[in-house]
Amino acid sequence: MPSNTESESRKLLGRLRDTMAEDAAGQARLDKITDLTADSMGTEVCSIYLFRDPNTLELCATQGLKKEAVHETRMKLGEGLVGRVAKSGKLVNTADAPSARGFRYMPETGEEIYSSFLGVPIQRLGEKLGVLVVQSKEAREFSEDEIYALEVVAMVLAEMAELGAFIGEGAALKKRHTQAVLFRGATGQEGSAMGQAWLHEPRVVVTNLVTDDPETERRRLQQAVDELRISVDELVAGAAGDQDQVDVLEAYRMFANSKGWLRRMEEDIDLGLSSEAAVEKEQSQARARMAQVTDGYLRERLHDLDDLSNRLLRILTGQGRETGAEMPDNPILIARNIGPGELLEYGRKLKGVVLEEGSVGSHAAIVARALAIPLVIHAERVTNEALNGDMVLVDGDQGVVHLRPDDTVVNAFRDKMAMQAKAMERYSVLRDKPCITADHREVHLHMNAGLMADLPSLDSSGAEGVGLFRTELQFLVRNQMPKRMELAALYARVLDAARGKRVVFRTLDIGSDKVLPYMKPQEEPNPALGWRAIRVALDRPGVMRMQLQALFRAANGRPLTIMFPFIAQYEEYARARAEVDTVLAREERLGHRVPDKLEIGCMLETPSLAFAPEQFFREVEFISIGGNDLKQFFFAADRENERVRRRYDSLNTSFLSFLENIARRCEATDTPLSFCGEDAGRPVEALCLAAIGIRTLSMRPASIGPVKALLMRYSLSEVRDVIEEAKQRGEQSVRQAVMEYLRDFS
Repeated sequence: MPSNTESESRKLLGRLRDTMAEDAAGQARLDKITDLTADSMGTEVCSIYLFRDPNTLELCATQGLKKEAVHETRMKLGEGLVGRVAKSGKLVNTADAPSARGFRYMPETGEEIYSSFLGVPIQRLGEKLGVLVVQSKEAREFSEDEIYALEVVAMVLAEMAELGAFIGEGAALKKRHTQAVLFRGATGQEGSAMGQAWLHEPRVVVTNLVTDDPETERRRLQQAVDELRISVDELVAGAAGDQDQVDVLEAYRMFANSKGWLRRMEEDIDLGLSSEAAVEKEQSQARARMAQVTDGYLRERLHDLDDLSNRLLRILTGQGRETGAEMPDNPILIARNIGPGELLEYGRKLKGVVLEEGSVGSHAAIVARALAIPLVIHAERVTNEALNGDMVLVDGDQGVVHLRPDDTVVNAFRDKMAMQAKAMERYSVLRDKPCITADHREVHLHMNAGLMADLPSLDSSGAEGVGLFRTELQFLVRNQMPKRMELAALYARVLDAARGKRVVFRTLDIGSDKVLPYMKPQEEPNPALGWRAIRVALDRPGVMRMQLQALFRAANGRPLTIMFPFIAQYEEYARARAEVDTVLAREERLGHRVPDKLEIGCMLETPSLAFAPEQFFREVEFISIGGNDLKQFFFAADRENERVRRRYDSLNTSFLSFLENIARRCEATDTPLSFCGEDAGRPVEALCLAAIGIRTLSMRPASIGPVKALLMRYSLSEVRDVIEEAKQRGEQSVRQAVMEYLRDFS
């Protein structure tokens, strides 16, 4: 880059720094910036458009357009060239603006006399704040150097906005991190919580944006990058012997040693940015690219680059994770995403969790359910908005988060939590009573678990046993494969804590959305339909044999129940059962005590297994319908896809008829049948499942009380009649009919 460009850029950035340091109102600062930028770039016009709300841009300052248009001219996202820049996050550079795609004439601005247009997004770490525009009468496209210089100014504008430089009388922006904000995400785990924000990754604040000494800043950057590379080398060395983990970290190291990454940051420093500002500019651009990439592999690589930028900023600023702040008494954890091990480290101290990313089947969601912590996922931009200590209300039932709510919202939320607490008190009275319906049918209610922390709920919830113990959690939260002795000790503690109640251990269910940290990810077009669960176990039987040995030794002569996941056909069950017999015979030969009673069953999660030969139903000792997976395969609706996962009703007549057919086949062969999944824990759905013949349900512990309370009030035979009548009328779902029956009955 030419030295005169570097000199002009440093001069401009120096003047911007002086503007920020002045004791002036926010509007005066914005006006000064447009004057300085137009003068420095030799253009007749410089304008700043900022978001007033997520869909509306407003002209907030200008040099060259009509002053009376300031705070009067507004446009929707995507409207005009400015709206196009804001929506796409990409610059627009044209010599003939009126002829450019999307141009919209704004007569009140007087811009019709300007031909050339250059607009760049103002954004910070993926958050769009507005658009910076320069225009001139001369019909020309702006050069790469000019574009680069304007992007640097836009980056400084974003940082100044974060630091509150534009607040004051007549200011264009409200003070950041002070307003009430509502986030509409998705439910990861139901429940409600009120507390204070605790950021998993504390915000790095860059206060020195501009430098007068590029050489010193270059040295600071190089030293920090060297320190970063050493730390990554240590991570790789620590993973020696685990090739899959080394492969992942090598990609990480490739970014850390990227010459292009370092060169781009050095060029920003030459233009006048500090080393911290240069890192953050590169990080913001990476986040902008990440938002537009659909390829999963490329998104992961951009995540790596984002994480490296965070590490580099912490080295440069000295702002580590340990900020000295104390975790509040009622912490609501806020993060972009989090691994299961990190979430377990926080444990039950957390009152709730809010994530920008995540999924209903993610590791974090599984752990949150095990810990009974409300979780909201897909809360976009929450890490940008929240500060440690902010009040947060988490509504896991609705997938809604209130940040810094006003008193009216807080009071309404407190009332809701109080009503839920009273309901839980009512349910506790039913804890030790059997679940007998109004027509004297008994329904057995079991709980799902995956951690030792779950087991106290076995007594307090009134569960008759553990219908599903997810053994994969012990594999997911470690950095290496657990040893057989460790697993045996854990499973023994689970059986001890159950005190004779039945525990159904599901063998390792990995793949799809549950990838072990030390297992090489399989790039598959559709992981949910790919190499997962029993398919992995049968192709790589070593791990399954080790787990079976651990289970037998944990039982040490006690009854043991094992369940295989994702069986799609009889032959898979037969092969898995043969592995059990082989391991059992070997344990006997070695002199180990074997279970005095052994039950072997499987999960029915694919429609194909419902049509298996009768011999399968006679041979298998029990079947548990895995409702979450079965429903997504039945309706061809990915449960990780928010656009379709709520599209189909669990009480759809076709789905209920399908489940009823499974119940009839099991009844004909005297095969015990249960239903395990989210729907089992929803009272109305549970009532319908029991009415069609599924009399054992397994759910999260907190759902047992509400489900039992509803089941004990109604007659299953009457509900079945309501369902049949709705089917006869050709209704798509029985929900409305059942709800009307419940209302009329009560």
